[in-house]
Amino acid sequence: MITTAKRLDIIEEYYFSSKLREVRQLASEGKPIINMGIGSPDLRPSQSVIDAVKAAMEDENAHQYQSYQGLPELRTSMADFYLNNYNVALNSNTEILPLMGSKEGIMHISLAFLNEGDEVLIPNPGYPTYTSVTNLVGAVPVYYDLKENTNWEPDFEALEKLDLSKVKIMWVGYPHMPTGARGSLGLFEKLVAFAKKHQILLINDNPYSFVLNDNPMSLLQIAGAKDVALELNSLSKTFNMAGWRVGMVLGNAEAIDAILKVKSNMDSGMFFGIQKGAIAALKSDKTWFDSMNEIYKKRRVLTEKLAEKLGCKVYKEGVGLFVWAKLPEGITSAEKFIDQILHEKYIFIAPGTIFGSNGEGYIRFALCVKEEKVQEAIDRF
Repeated sequence: MITTAKRLDIIEEYYFSSKLREVRQLASEGKPIINMGIGSPDLRPSQSVIDAVKAAMEDENAHQYQSYQGLPELRTSMADFYLNNYNVALNSNTEILPLMGSKEGIMHISLAFLNEGDEVLIPNPGYPTYTSVTNLVGAVPVYYDLKENTNWEPDFEALEKLDLSKVKIMWVGYPHMPTGARGSLGLFEKLVAFAKKHQILLINDNPYSFVLNDNPMSLLQIAGAKDVALELNSLSKTFNMAGWRVGMVLGNAEAIDAILKVKSNMDSGMFFGIQKGAIAALKSDKTWFDSMNEIYKKRRVLTEKLAEKLGCKVYKEGVGLFVWAKLPEGITSAEKFIDQILHEKYIFIAPGTIFGSNGEGYIRFALCVKEEKVQEAIDRF
């Protein structure tokens, strides 16, 4: 038997990859599963996006290899999107790189900048992929606490007490996943100053800023941010294009060039039709965001009602695609709590522990379930 690489010894299969097998098994047995665990939008992209892809199929260039940097008009659309929505000016040739989903950007960035033994500041709780990718490239995760009593924002005094001499990258993400904490421009200013002081590459993961959020922000709005920072963004949540795999990394031109060196050795360009669909999506006006948020507002009201029926305390300030809630007094294990609900009521909810040790005592509901299904979940109790 050929042995696997040692790097696999320090990572586990992604939680949702394994847990969803269990959920699918229950569904195959005829159990009426309601999946509120994973943030995969169930709504369609706009008709203009669908039409753009259909039209692209007839283009004589549609089926060839595409540029590693994406179509020039895609990068221009991304630049226009940032200018119109965040008031951030970007050079479409040097400061933007389209990605096949922002998740691949986490790997590309890590491969481009991390050597074995380098350290990476990772939020706890936070997106699990930051940790797994850090481990895969041989770097060392260093967790910094986010807690409810500080509104899920970093404690800079605690950060300054750490030995930061080996830290190369710091991951942040606001609006925050999984809690939905909004962040602020004031927080971004502190983060940029911290990164400059310690010569750390700062990366903001920003896929949720248009979901139930009346004040979309970008880290790149901060003066001087491009000196030390990158931002990841995605069309998955904003435009219901999760399966299309379209994202972007933006910011420091030298860093973008380094990431391109990695990316160009790992794929042969994004499919032409998907790029055309992305261009159409990025041209959407405010009515698109408003229409999506009307749906999500109704779902959030019902989901909060469900959480409260379970005896949980909802984090009301949260925005984005999830509802974050504190478990009832006396419940000590989020995973046991959600497993009991899964097997007794056939409702799948994500335990906070999969996002880090500070997620213990919390659960997360995704707003990717139709209103009538959320009401059905409520009725099951």
